[in-house]
Amino acid sequence: MEENKYLEVSELNNYIKEMFEDNYFLNRIYLKGEISNFKNHTRGHLYFTLKDDNSRINAVMFQSYTRSLDFTPEDGMKVLVTGRVAAYPASGSYQIYVEKMNLDGVGNLYIEYEKLKEKLYKEGLFNQEHKKPIPKYPRRIGIVTADTGAAVRDIMSTIRRRYPLCEAILFPTLVQGENAAPNIVKQIEVADNYDCDTLIVGRGGGSIEDLWAFNEEIVARAIYNAKTPIISAVGHEPDFTIADFVADLRAPTPTGAAEMAVPTVSDINNSLNQYKIRLNRNIKNLINTKFIELRNLRNSFVLKNPLTLYEMKEQTLDKLMDNLNRNILNILDGKRHNLEIDLNKVKMLNSNNLIQNSKNTLKELVNKLNNVMDKELTTLQYNLDYLINTLKLVNPLNILSNGYSLVKKDGKVIKSCQNLVIGDIIDIKFHEGEITSEVKGIKNE
Repeated sequence: MEENKYLEVSELNNYIKEMFEDNYFLNRIYLKGEISNFKNHTRGHLYFTLKDDNSRINAVMFQSYTRSLDFTPEDGMKVLVTGRVAAYPASGSYQIYVEKMNLDGVGNLYIEYEKLKEKLYKEGLFNQEHKKPIPKYPRRIGIVTADTGAAVRDIMSTIRRRYPLCEAILFPTLVQGENAAPNIVKQIEVADNYDCDTLIVGRGGGSIEDLWAFNEEIVARAIYNAKTPIISAVGHEPDFTIADFVADLRAPTPTGAAEMAVPTVSDINNSLNQYKIRLNRNIKNLINTKFIELRNLRNSFVLKNPLTLYEMKEQTLDKLMDNLNRNILNILDGKRHNLEIDLNKVKMLNSNNLIQNSKNTLKELVNKLNNVMDKELTTLQYNLDYLINTLKLVNPLNILSNGYSLVKKDGKVIKSCQNLVIGDIIDIKFHEGEITSEVKGIKNE
C-alpha cells in the first residue's frame, strides 16, 4: 500500500542522527565563536549558543566535562571549543556536544579590558573633576616611552619645532611585554618627582596585545595618583586604552600629544599681539570712562549747590519722625483696646463662683495633704520600730539578762583568764548591779 512510503517523524530523526554519528568529520570538530543565551543548569550542565557574525549553533557541555574548565563562562565571551556534532531526535535539531572549552586569546583580553574599565569607572578614576589642567606654557616636559622607535622621535621633534624654550626629558621604559607595566609605573613615579610641568605617557601603534601594558590596573592607578598633569598618547587615533580614560588629557597620537603639550612660537606672538591690542583698547576705554565721570561730577547740580544735600537729609528725617510718631500712636491705641477687652472679661466673671471654686479646690488639697501626711507618719513609725528592735538585738547588755556577766579590769573588758593574775582587782557587771572582786585563783581549763 502507498501508506508504507510515509515515515514516522522519530524514524526520520533517528536516521539523521545515525548519519551524523557515521560522519568522521563531525565526530571531532573545532569551533570558535561568541557565547550567548548562556544557562548553567542546576544539575551542572551548561547550555548556550555559539555564534559568529553570520550564524549560530546550539551547544551543550555536560557536567563530566565542565570540571576541566578554568574559567566561568558568560555571555559575550569569545571561546574555542572542541566536541562532536550530533542530532537530537526529540527536537529534530542538531547541536555541538562540547568536550573542551578555552577562552579565545583576543576575546579574553577584551573581556578583561571591559571588566577593568567598569571597575575603575565605578571608583571614579575617570571623573572629570579629577582631571588636572595642562599648563599652557610649560618649562619642562617629561616623556615616558621607549627610547627607540618613531614615538619618541615624533614627540621630541614636535616640541623642538613648536616651542624650543621648553626642556624635554626622556624617561625610557618598556612599552610591551611581561615587564612593561611595572616598568612604566616606575618611570611615571620618577618623572612625577622631577619638577616637570607635564608628562606625556605612551607609545606607537600596535595590536591589542602590543598595547596591553597600558590597560593594566597598576599603570592606570599610577597615572591617577601622579601629581603632574599627564597626557596619554597610546597607539593611533582609533586605539583607546584604560590609560586614556584615566589621564588628564588623551591625544590620538604621540605627535598629537606633543602638539597639545606646547604652543608654537607663532601662536605666542599672535597671543601677545592680541593682548597688546586688547590692553591698549581697555586703557583707552577706561580713560574715556573716567573722563566722562569727572565731567559729570564737575557739572553736577549737587556740587554746584552743596546745601541741597543737607535739605534732602532734613526732608528724609522729617518723614522718619512722622512715621515714628504714627507708629507709636498706633501701638498705644492697640494696647488700650486690648486692655478694655480684658477689663470687660473680668467684670463678666461671677466673683461668688470664683470664691466657691477656690474653696472646693483648697478643701481637696487639704484632704490630699492629710492623706499624704498619714501615710508618711505610718511609714516613719514602722521604720522607727524596726530600728529600735534592731538596736535591742545588738545591745550587749541584753545578753546579761540571760545570766551572763561582764568582767573588766582597769576599765578594759577581760576576754580570757590568761589576761589575769592572782591578786588582780576586777569589776563584774551583772544584768542588775555590779561588784568588785579580787582574783584568788585561776583555772586555765
